[in-house]
Amino acid sequence: MRLSKSFIPTLKEVPAEASIPSHILMIRSGLIRQVSAGIYTWLPLGYKVLRQIMEIIREEMNAIGGQEFHFPGLNPKEIWEQTGRVEAFGDILFHIKNRDYVLAPTHEEIVAYHAKGSIVSYKDMPQIWYQIQTKFRNEPRPRSGVIRGRQFIMKDAYTLDKDNDGLDVGYALHDKAYRAIFDRCGLNYFIVGASSGAMGGSKSEEFMVKSSAGEDTVAYCEKCGYAANAEVAQSVAEPAKHHVESKAVYDISTPDVKSIDELCEFLKIDESETAKSRIYIHDGQPVLVLMLGNDEVNETKLGSVLGGVVRPAHPDELKEISGADAGSIGPIGFPHRVLADALLADGNNLYSGANKNDFHIGGLDLKRDVPKIEYFDLRTSESGEKCTRCGSLLEVFKAIELGHIFKLGTKYSEALGVNFLDENGKEKPVVMGSYGIGVDRVFACFIEQNYDEKGIVWKEPLSPFDIHLIGLNMKNALVSENCERIYIDLIAEGYEVLFDDRLDASAGFKFNDADLLGFPVQVIVGEKNLKDGKVELKNRKTGQKKVVELAKLADELKNPF
Repeated sequence: MRLSKSFIPTLKEVPAEASIPSHILMIRSGLIRQVSAGIYTWLPLGYKVLRQIMEIIREEMNAIGGQEFHFPGLNPKEIWEQTGRVEAFGDILFHIKNRDYVLAPTHEEIVAYHAKGSIVSYKDMPQIWYQIQTKFRNEPRPRSGVIRGRQFIMKDAYTLDKDNDGLDVGYALHDKAYRAIFDRCGLNYFIVGASSGAMGGSKSEEFMVKSSAGEDTVAYCEKCGYAANAEVAQSVAEPAKHHVESKAVYDISTPDVKSIDELCEFLKIDESETAKSRIYIHDGQPVLVLMLGNDEVNETKLGSVLGGVVRPAHPDELKEISGADAGSIGPIGFPHRVLADALLADGNNLYSGANKNDFHIGGLDLKRDVPKIEYFDLRTSESGEKCTRCGSLLEVFKAIELGHIFKLGTKYSEALGVNFLDENGKEKPVVMGSYGIGVDRVFACFIEQNYDEKGIVWKEPLSPFDIHLIGLNMKNALVSENCERIYIDLIAEGYEVLFDDRLDASAGFKFNDADLLGFPVQVIVGEKNLKDGKVELKNRKTGQKKVVELAKLADELKNPF
């Protein structure tokens, strides 16, 4: 491809809307352009890489027996209502105004729709159906470029089986295929246990890359390899103390004390002596949740315990429910359900809210004073806490989700009536699995892991070109004639070549663009070296250069550095 005839609009300056390396470099190197918040056009160079990623995905999905579909992005709303996911997705789901349609963020419902009536016998299974399709999510705060957009490209696959044993096989096949896909794309990744969220199901795992730009938080043990999304991660932490004697409950005036830190400073106590109260609304009813000290409620764990619809109580609801505003709420006398994190089990002589503003209590004995309290693992793990497997210290860090695999079970088939006849002629629901990869995210994560101060550092097989041919002073006949011959010969050898044949661009400008675009090998053709029958090669990753005989260029490129 000749650069003079190509649309690769590189930028020298950092775009104002971009803050993470992949977003900055994808815009600067002419891979994407923003149309609106969270909506991007893939420009020719970027779309070339995207197609290469999709082809790798297709090859690995076909290798496990996958059959490619193309499901509609526009779905009848009534199908989503049958599975309860209109409510589960909430505002993230795009609705077509004045029409009974939604824009699909995923396609479990449509897969079940097609399976109904088509999968009639156990002999029709197993099936693996997949697609690579544009999806839509109404992200309230789209950020980080294509990593979290409102329109994105996703590979989603679905298994249809007669029983859980078949689901296990399909799940294992996708786990193997995903590892192959991410390995072939040259990504450093790890796998974590995760929450199924609005997808539902019994088991799920995420394929992640460590990144400060990540929207997920992961707990990881380097020693034993334990890894889990913070939504489900567990750790060993110090529990509340149980004193031999319990004090009587007493009121403490605490004017303007609203937080645990302020309470500890006011009373000169440690946060391990305090119990923090949070109120949630579960299916319309208040629930009080107690946490030790500054521990944060893990709302995913809470949702798993309670089921149904759970949300934090609004500030204007708190006083009506408890008698106090935030910062003064406590468990004694709370007329509704009270849950506590397991670290608080049988804790006593604790400090907590008094359910009246500007007052706290001391001497709280949870066993004595809150007899119907229920204990669960409700906390979010933190760095420095011990691994539940080996006792080593956990690291908690940000990560980007590349892919997610789910054992859905019969959630969707039961809701939509997708049944089959088993070996005994008995009607049963089809057992489903769901498996997604963010294609855009694979692209962005590759760049997050492969760049330097000059630009992207591509490597096979994702690099859009193998060689960047740079002609210095193309107005010089010696340079232009040799470049043309080299260009034709390299293509004949099977290389993908970007030829910088621009007449008016300076050498410095061409070098900067070449490093920004970052293709593995640069062939630099200038008058000085040509007079000696030579050209220069540069390794983009290492910066290493060498001058080689033009006549031996083809041989040199077989093992350039």
